[in-house]
Amino acid sequence: MCHLGSTKYDVVVIGAGIIGLSTAMKLLERFPQIKLAIVEKDVKEGTQQSGHNSGVIHSGIYYRPGSFKADFCVAGRASMTQFCEENDIPVWTCGKLVVASDAAGVERLNALEERGTANQVEGLRMVDNDEMAEIEPHVVALKALYAPGTGIVDYRNVTAVYADRVRAAGGEIHFNTELNGSKVVGGVTILNTTSGDFETSNVINCAGLHSDLVAETMGVETGLRIIPFRGEYYKLRKESEFMVKGLIYPVPDPAFPFLGVHLTQTMKGWVEAGPNAVLATKREGYRKRDFSMSDFLRTITFPGFWKMGIREWKTGVWEINRSLRKSVFLDGLQQLVPELTSKDLAGTGSGVRAQAVDRSGKLVDDFRIEESRGAIHVLNAPSPGATSSLVIGDYIADLAVKNFGLTAAPQVAVS
Repeated sequence: MCHLGSTKYDVVVIGAGIIGLSTAMKLLERFPQIKLAIVEKDVKEGTQQSGHNSGVIHSGIYYRPGSFKADFCVAGRASMTQFCEENDIPVWTCGKLVVASDAAGVERLNALEERGTANQVEGLRMVDNDEMAEIEPHVVALKALYAPGTGIVDYRNVTAVYADRVRAAGGEIHFNTELNGSKVVGGVTILNTTSGDFETSNVINCAGLHSDLVAETMGVETGLRIIPFRGEYYKLRKESEFMVKGLIYPVPDPAFPFLGVHLTQTMKGWVEAGPNAVLATKREGYRKRDFSMSDFLRTITFPGFWKMGIREWKTGVWEINRSLRKSVFLDGLQQLVPELTSKDLAGTGSGVRAQAVDRSGKLVDDFRIEESRGAIHVLNAPSPGATSSLVIGDYIADLAVKNFGLTAAPQVAVS
């Protein structure tokens, strides 16, 4: 192990998002003697995907049984809710109603119930029209599936507590520290950053939107590329918020990884309506006008992007249409709550999703975590990544024990 006060580290985590922080926290809980640092290019923790989401604590109904998503999410919901309660982080278990508006949707809803039941989602049940009216009085649908254990939280509060825990355990967090490149010298990885060089025995890449780039700088051929998708949403006017009690979602199309526009109570003080999913021309392209030539070229020069485009062009055109025309966006929301009008939609916001796409053009749906010598790369951490962050942190810590050869410090006898 390295000596305290040295510039060398046992582990450097790249990225102070919710998964990077959780992983660092879990490692320090197990190995309090290691010297660990997190490097983060932004000014504070959780500024990208971790701070730009609707704040849902997912229950696990969507995910293929046996997948990482399913395994992580069911345990993740319980652990996240408990963590918030123990750390005085405001959390609200408001429940989620998933609705079907036509016969095809009812078929998908029945399949969704089977999947959620296989994942042992707590309290999941179909509800009749009377109960639907009790849960969400303004919804009109043929059939609905209710997940009462689904909750909401502001994940910015969660990441702040994670960061405090890391520092309290002796970990360092270096903000305004962007990775420029890396090299291995004599078994030690030297990370060249805008704040100088960090020497470390081991690296954990939790760089989110930049995870593929970071892996490539470390000589890893990932076979995939992060394609950024911007999710744009409206906010309901304060006078219109009464129409949404909790979370209202359409039954998803299993052929596409995005869930469709939905209505979401948030802990940020407003109700979100959306989001859509449109290609972003910058990895952190939260506005339509945001553009990065290097990011855009990385997208369009990747063969998988064009294969995905050929396969999904109709969906892509539809999402662009929904982005440009408020009436089309509203139509999707009226499939859930018909009495919504254009006047009910006020402010706007957005987030960016790091969607991994492989060379065949397939959108990578599950978590993708790969290992190389002295390194672990979290290459795809889609929803329910925030919900499951404590469970994922434990999982990566397990990988680190094996990959990095970490051992607990011997106990010193006190006479």
